[in-house]
Amino acid sequence: MTVDLVSLTIIMLVAVLCPVIVQLIPGKPVPQTVLLLLAGALLGPHMFGVIQVSESVQLLSELGLAFLFLLAGYEIDPKQLGGHQGRVGLATWAATFVLAFAVITFVPYFKRHDMTGMAAVITLTTTALGTLMPILKERGLEGTPVGNAVVAYGTWGELCPVLMMAVLLSTRSQWQTFLTLAVFAVICAVAALVPAKARKAGNRFYRLVTKHSNISEQVLMRLTVLLLITLVTVSAIFDLDVVLGAFAAGFILRYVIPEGSQTLETRLDGISYGFFIPIFFVVSGAAIDLKAVGGNPGLLIVFIVVLMLIRAVPVYIAMSLDRKANPMSSHHRVTVAVYCATALPLIVAVTTVAVKAGTMQQMTASTLVAAGAVTVFLMPLLAGLTYRVADVHPVTAIGEIVHDPHEYRQILHEHIEMAHLLRHAERMDVFVARMDTLPPAASAADAKLRAELVQRAERERDRCLRELGIDPATAQEYREDTVKRWRQAASKRAGGAAGAGGTGGDASGAGASGGAA
Repeated sequence: MTVDLVSLTIIMLVAVLCPVIVQLIPGKPVPQTVLLLLAGALLGPHMFGVIQVSESVQLLSELGLAFLFLLAGYEIDPKQLGGHQGRVGLATWAATFVLAFAVITFVPYFKRHDMTGMAAVITLTTTALGTLMPILKERGLEGTPVGNAVVAYGTWGELCPVLMMAVLLSTRSQWQTFLTLAVFAVICAVAALVPAKARKAGNRFYRLVTKHSNISEQVLMRLTVLLLITLVTVSAIFDLDVVLGAFAAGFILRYVIPEGSQTLETRLDGISYGFFIPIFFVVSGAAIDLKAVGGNPGLLIVFIVVLMLIRAVPVYIAMSLDRKANPMSSHHRVTVAVYCATALPLIVAVTTVAVKAGTMQQMTASTLVAAGAVTVFLMPLLAGLTYRVADVHPVTAIGEIVHDPHEYRQILHEHIEMAHLLRHAERMDVFVARMDTLPPAASAADAKLRAELVQRAERERDRCLRELGIDPATAQEYREDTVKRWRQAASKRAGGAAGAGGTGGDASGAGASGGAA
């Protein structure tokens, strides 16, 4: 017990220091997840041995993984899965799976480096949506076209590998596997329908839950944790990975509360990111053997490159072919595709199952987990760069500078200023949208305050639009012609050449640049 408490104390000390260190780095290019993993690898049994991963610590880590996927499942809007973008996302993941299977099967390099079988295929098809969501929120992308596209494609990149793990990595016979999944699905359906019916009927138990959800009883929060632990336990009893039960719990929670609950979400974030999830990442880092990774750096690099080719490229192609539903610039399509190549939690889960089954060596698993950790740092960094570059419209800027090189400073200033205004208008729109999703105001004064805040945000948004020469009354047309109008105004100074040369790919990015405005 003493060893467990010492390890837990060190883990929580790391959890406290990592976000502080992230804030001290200019521009915050490194997500704290990377630092948590790195600290775990350095302090774990393979290096300094300060952190001992006992059964108790491992249980807390498994709960951290469960809470991570609970939040990931909760972020999924069931309507998106059945919508146009959801169907495209599913087809894109299917193409990714076929590519991954072909590469693992026919490229001799992976066979020589112990990457064979379905476990290796699944690791190349994942998107760490649960890890990405806090990054998207921190960068203000939640609710924007780019953020929505990442969620649409990332949902299938997380849901489908979870299902493939249950089906393809099972040690049971095929009919036993499908029977087990069918029974599990029935349990999940009951867990979803019973509270949903109770809520719709407004029975006494539901009124009791809502009445005591904001005081010390915390009934709603406890019911959520009960749902999570129950489905995780059922997964363990059926010899399924805990990820499946946790993901199902989050999806059920969103089904029961489709409009969301700000109070519940705040408390879930507190217990998840405040305690359980940092433990999961530190313990996952402790499983990384840095010496083994250093002895085989080629596999780490090759895995990351192949992951980008197999996961990111199909997403970019799908969005390019689906331009009517995704009127984004090429830069923003690249941003979404790069975000979707972020992979870690499922790599940890898949490699753990493969090592236990004896189909993958621990050395290879360490390298793949380390590669997943690198993607958590590298992909958001690259995506952030492409997202900032997109609003500046570099292709148009270069064309204008070539035509009038003496005015390069003014041209760059105008493009950068336009990017700032677009982002500011987008943030105001996101703020208005979020205010509309809040629960009803508790008092008339609260309602009045909210209305004033929304009006101020709308006025600020309209001011930004007017500075760009856009009539706020016709802001719906802004998605299609913002950049085009601005470019036409800029081309008058450049003699018309810039406008003639820049009406192609970047013009379609107006909707992505302007967000919901």
